Amino acid sequence: MKKLSIVLGLALLCAGVVQAADRPVIRLGARVFTEQTVLAAITAQYLGSKGYDVRVTGGLGSNLARSAQESGQLDMLWEYTGVSLVSYNHIDEKLDSAATYARVKELDAKKGLVWLTPSRFSNTYALALPEDVAKAYPQVNTISQLNQVLIDEPKKGHILALDTEFANRSDGLVGLTQTYDLKFTRRDIRQMDAGLVYTALRNGQVFTGLVYTTDGRLNAFKLKLLEDDLEYFPDYTAAPVVRQQLLDAHPQLAAQLKPLAEMLDDATMRELNAQVDVAHRSPTVVAAEFLKAHPINDQAQEKP
Repeated sequence: MKKLSIVLGLALLCAGVVQAADRPVIRLGARVFTEQTVLAAITAQYLGSKGYDVRVTGGLGSNLARSAQESGQLDMLWEYTGVSLVSYNHIDEKLDSAATYARVKELDAKKGLVWLTPSRFSNTYALALPEDVAKAYPQVNTISQLNQVLIDEPKKGHILALDTEFANRSDGLVGLTQTYDLKFTRRDIRQMDAGLVYTALRNGQVFTGLVYTTDGRLNAFKLKLLEDDLEYFPDYTAAPVVRQQLLDAHPQLAAQLKPLAEMLDDATMRELNAQVDVAHRSPTVVAAEFLKAHPINDQAQEKP
């Protein structure tokens, strides 16, 4: 009886190994912020249900993630059109959402990277006002109107909070200042961790701050987004980007990911991000609940 149990155990173990070996591996990368972690969790669980073995590498910087994908160490990323356009392909031409997607799709195809169906959300930059400031300055709805306050009240020392990366990029604060002729002085600018910008805004410690348009803390902290009326910020529509080799091996992947991408809009991403950043819930749990509440019937049901 003991020998039979051992044999059965070995048989089940071997069956599990064979079954795992039959599942094609997708190496999915995620950058070092909440939205990327959430997207990776949702994608891994969704594609796992389709028969793939998705292995996530998180906490990556933008350049490291991109290099890893170009060199074949990663198969897939959720990428943003503006990042590819400006940071990777060095295009400074002002393009709308559709033109940006078309351009990066063309440029990245030459590097063996395929942009699949985009999502319906764009995680771009914005300047935001704390609730008390928004109430005190109801006339400020655009960045140009914000700058008029700086011109009218030069001695008040209105503080701008922003993350260090944006502050030091040529296409960041320098370009924004030049486009709007912003009247912030050097002493008016505070550089800090991106997460601390939201804390400073919530606590009313600054006049305005640089935020991301799908961040869950916008609603939770009652922040007012200002319109980018001179259209300085690029479009940052998110989409799954895969290596051509992966798509050649599993052409159904494009159809499988299409409905997932299309159900993700600005409001949805803000809520998902808020579940992690505000409610402090696990991204894995948030992803599982989202997929359970939004079952996907894709058009590519065959096994990978």
